[in-house]
Amino acid sequence: MAYRETPRMRARKAATRQRIVDATLQLVAEGGFGNASVARVAERAEVAIGSVYRHFESKSELFAEVFRNATEIEVNKVAETLNGEGPASERLTAALRVFAQRAIRGPTMAWALIAEPVDPQVDEERLRYRQAYAELFEKNLTRGIKTGVFAPQNTRLSSAAIVGAIAESLVGPLSPAAEGLDGDAAQQLTEDIAHFCLRAVRPIEGEGS
Repeated sequence: MAYRETPRMRARKAATRQRIVDATLQLVAEGGFGNASVARVAERAEVAIGSVYRHFESKSELFAEVFRNATEIEVNKVAETLNGEGPASERLTAALRVFAQRAIRGPTMAWALIAEPVDPQVDEERLRYRQAYAELFEKNLTRGIKTGVFAPQNTRLSSAAIVGAIAESLVGPLSPAAEGLDGDAAQQLTEDIAHFCLRAVRPIEGEGS
């Protein structure tokens, strides 16, 4: 007779798997992916090390899922802002601020998502993460061009450049080697990023005259 899992057993397995993911996410938020050894994950999740590997074939697979979960939250926050009311330029400004402010408030997690050296499997998720942002910005740029608030341009290139500009601007301040930002410096950095990106996509003054 073939073995069949009962609904209760499936629910128990799903709950254990989620505990492992949540524990890993907590450890990454506290000290990056380097802080989340399998032994520490198992201890935090209150499971045996072998249980971690029963749910995930490797640490890379676990990290990839944690990366997806964490980035989904961040991408959704930016998407909500870009899809809000108001002119495309205002929505873009607000979204850039959301991205930067959330990164600055959670520098360890932001560094882990943006720049921490990771395994190739996790790096693939990072590429998808950046692409998800680029697609959101591209839609916003397309709407803005139609209403005249943004200059005609290669929206795919510009959106990728915006994502790169944000990430590179934050790498230094978010680095574990950095001393952190006080409130005024954080505000200034946020506004500088928004100003730079908006200036890059707006019509040049006097253009077409």
